Order: sequence, then C-alpha cells, then structure tokens
Amino acid sequence: YLQLPADLTKMHLTDNPHPQVTHVPSSQSGCSIASDSGSSSLSDIYQATESEMGDVDLTGLPEAPVDSEDEEEEEDEDIDRTSDPLLGRDVVRECLEKEPADKTDDDIEQLLEFMHQLPAFANMTMSVRRELCSVMIFEVVEQAGAIILEDGQELDSWYVILNGTVEISYPDGKSESLCMGNSFGITPSLEKQYMNGVVRTKVDDCQFVCIAQQDYWRILNHVEKNTHKVEEEGEIVMVKEHRELDRSGTRKGHIVIKATPERLIMHLIEEHSIVDPTYIEDFLLTYRTFLTSPLEVGNKLLEWFTVDSLRDKVTRVVLLWVNNHFNDFEGDPAMTRFLEEFEKNLENTKMKGHLRLLNIACAAKAKWRQITLQKPSRDSPLFFSLLGGSDKGFGIFVETVETGSKAAEAGLKRGDQV
Repeated sequence: YLQLPADLTKMHLTDNPHPQVTHVPSSQSGCSIASDSGSSSLSDIYQATESEMGDVDLTGLPEAPVDSEDEEEEEDEDIDRTSDPLLGRDVVRECLEKEPADKTDDDIEQLLEFMHQLPAFANMTMSVRRELCSVMIFEVVEQAGAIILEDGQELDSWYVILNGTVEISYPDGKSESLCMGNSFGITPSLEKQYMNGVVRTKVDDCQFVCIAQQDYWRILNHVEKNTHKVEEEGEIVMVKEHRELDRSGTRKGHIVIKATPERLIMHLIEEHSIVDPTYIEDFLLTYRTFLTSPLEVGNKLLEWFTVDSLRDKVTRVVLLWVNNHFNDFEGDPAMTRFLEEFEKNLENTKMKGHLRLLNIACAAKAKWRQITLQKPSRDSPLFFSLLGGSDKGFGIFVETVETGSKAAEAGLKRGDQV
C-alpha cells in the first residue's frame, strides 16, 4: 500500500477546506461547484511533491490565483458595476451609436457580450456575431404607432429589436408581436425581397440594430469558410469553428462548437487548439448536461489508459477531474471504484509521480464526514481494515472495505483517514 508523503504538510490543509460551503452528505451531493477554492489548481500539489517525484509533465494544468480580502472587495465592486443593467445598456448604446468604421475592438467585444443574450443571434457562431457587430447600425423610433415597413415595400436590411415592441399586421388580418431579441426583415440572399405585412411600433422609444442586405448575405454566406465538419460513416459528428484571438494572426485555430456526446469524449485525448486550451475543464464542468452517467467517461479513460501513447493524456484528464470536481467521485460509489481501479493502473505502470499527485489531490479535496457503524456484539467483525499509526509514522487510514458489508453501506471507503 502506497504511503502518503511526509511532506503533505506543505499543502497547508485545514480541518474545513471549504468553510463557505454548507455540508452536504456525500449520498445527497449533486454536481460539484466549479468555483470551489483551489479549483483548477494543481500547482500546490506539484510543489509539495516536486523534490521526490522527479520529472512529471504538468504542462497545461492551470493555476488559480489566491484572492486576498482587498481583491475580493474590488471584485464585489466590479460585480456591482456590471450587474447594473442601466449602466451596461449605456455602455452598449455608446458603442452602437458609433459609425461602423469608428468601432474599436473593445466596442465590438462590448456589443458581443450584449448581443449573445438575444434570440436572434442564438444559433450563430462567434465569428458571425463578431462580423455582424462590426457592421450594425443603430436606429431609434421615438413614437408609438410609427410605420417602419409598409406592405410590399422592398427590403434592404435585417432588423433586431433591442428595446420596445413592434407589431406585424399581415394582409390576411392576422398580427404578430415581436419584442426585444426578435428579428424581422430580409433573409440572407441577394435577391429582391418584399415585406409581407405592415410593421409598426407599439410603444415609444423602440430601438433597433440594422444590418444591410449586402453585409448580411456576405457574412452568413461565408460562414462555411470558418467551420470545419468532421464526418464519420457519412454523418457529421463534430463541427469546429475557426477563430482568431488577435489581429496578429499568431493565435488562431479551430474550437469545438458542437458534436455528438461520443465525439466530445473522444476529443478529451486529442490535440487541442491554441484557441481552445480549456476544453478538458469545460467538458468536465458541462458533461452532466448531455451524459447520463460519468462512468461513460470513466470507462473510456480506463480503456485508453492501456494505450501507451494515450496514458499521459488520460492521467491529465483524471487529475483535473479529481482536483476540480472531487464530489463526482466522493458521492458516487461506482466512481469511487473507478478511482481505485485507476490508482491500481498507476501502481502497475510505476507512474509514481502521478500516483502521488492523485493521492494528495484526493486528500486535499475530501470533506470531513461522520460514519456510524452498529455491531450486534463486541466480537462481531468490522468488515474493514486499518493501516498506519504512530509506529508507522503517519495517520490511520482505511486500507480495505469489504464489498456489500455494513461498513460499505455506511459510506466507509478505502483511503479514508480516521
């Protein structure tokens, strides 16, 4: 049985590593909180074992800053400022009122942040939204009842409502109301198009952004150039979007925007683009929304671990998973068994450095809990064994727990420190 290192004290562990989180029994816990203190930080674990473990490739594992009280106060002020919707809308309006040629990169980022909330832009890729934000024109109609488009009028723009409500009255007598985030006008085509119905404002101060037909067609028609589709057996299983993070052209590449669940799992061990460096963390945070069980990921990782070329990548995924979302394992017996099997694999392949990282991450992330075992008599077996003590030079740990026993049912697990 592998002993925990003596230099564990360098971790500065406390009795309650998450004082701000209300205690939840492991059997009732759901998905873990991504913003837990220490989330996405393996730097401490690395430093604690650096002198003993030798060279271990930790390139790419992110580090999280430690907040001071002053920084927390500044963050609170930032939150107060950004949470003020009126202030936010004023900044957006200033950006909108500029001519397209005068908009800076910061202006476009402000517009992107606002526009992505609107239904009209929901199904568009980031590059398309950015292009649209760079060419949109701001218009305001002050009076309610004003006619914006007449029936049969030739269309030359695509409109998105930012404030207010408009009503479209169709020739057959039917009407439709559109509010903030809805759009009307042309479709992405250069053919002549005509309005079907009358569009008029229903309230005062209706605000719109308009995009000219030529620009709208050009941006949406060229979207295929910015996407790469991955096909398997004649079906599209993944779509990637080409993005440039700056104008220098040095930070560019493809980022995954949609894929089948199986293909998303597969991408965990593939090479990630420079513009998509946090794919693993993003996946581990969101997989609950499209997978029924974390074992779908766990079983694949165990399978890939047997391939020499994939072993380091698989280990990196598991270390990030344990460090960021330990609740996924602590609250699920099946996932606890997965972790034990993965630990045995590390032992068998003599990956002692990574094994030490795994043990310390588990120790750092585990929460205190109380286990009550009832025995019919003093001579009844405990169904678990202990290891350690003062004569061994380290604490007392649970070495084995008999499967299906009362101890296992009560929640006792191998590796628990008494």
